[in-house]
Amino acid sequence: MGEKLADAALDTIFRAARSANGYTDAPVSETDVEAIWDLMKFGPTSANQLPARLVWCLSAASRDRLARHASGTNAPKIRAAPAAVIIAMDENFHEHLPELFPHADARSWFESNPALRQTSAMRNSSLQGAYLIVAARALGWDVGPMSGFDNKALDADFFADQPHVKSNFIATLGIGDPATIFPRSPRPPFAKFNRIV
Repeated sequence: MGEKLADAALDTIFRAARSANGYTDAPVSETDVEAIWDLMKFGPTSANQLPARLVWCLSAASRDRLARHASGTNAPKIRAAPAAVIIAMDENFHEHLPELFPHADARSWFESNPALRQTSAMRNSSLQGAYLIVAARALGWDVGPMSGFDNKALDADFFADQPHVKSNFIATLGIGDPATIFPRSPRPPFAKFNRIV
C-alpha cells in the first residue's frame, strides 16, 4: 500500500482544484506535457490497453485549428489558453497488446469484435483523460476539460489518416486565472449517490 498523501496534496488534486476557464500568460512547454504523460501513463487501464491518443496543441495556430470545431464559449477559451489537448481513442488499440500486455494473448480477445473494442476504447480512454487531469494538477497545472465540440469535424481534421482514432473530449491547460473561476457547484455527501450492500 502506498503512503497516504498529505492534505495539501489532496487539496491540490481534488478539494481546492477547479476546472479552469481562463489562464495566465505562463507558457506550457513540450517538456511540461511530456511530464504529464510520464505520470498519467501509470494509471490503470483494462489489460493495460492504453487506448488514449493525445494531440497537444501548443502553438496558437494549432489551438485556432482546434477551436474551429468547438461550440459556444469553448472556442475562445481554447484560443486564449497556453495549451490544449485532444484526448482521443484508438479503436485498434488491440494491435499494441502483444507489447503492452504480454502476459496473455489479449489481442485475440478483441480482434474480431469491433463493438467490444469501441466500448473498451471509450471506457479506458476516459479513464486516461481523468488521469491526465490528476497528473496535470499534481504537477501544478490547471485543466479545463470540455465536451462542447463537433467530434466528426474534429476527427476529419486531425485524424483523417487514422480513421480508427476518434476524439473523446478536449481540455485546455495552463496556470489558471482565479478571476475566471465560477463558484463551486454542489458536491453531495456520500449518502446521496452511494449505497453499501
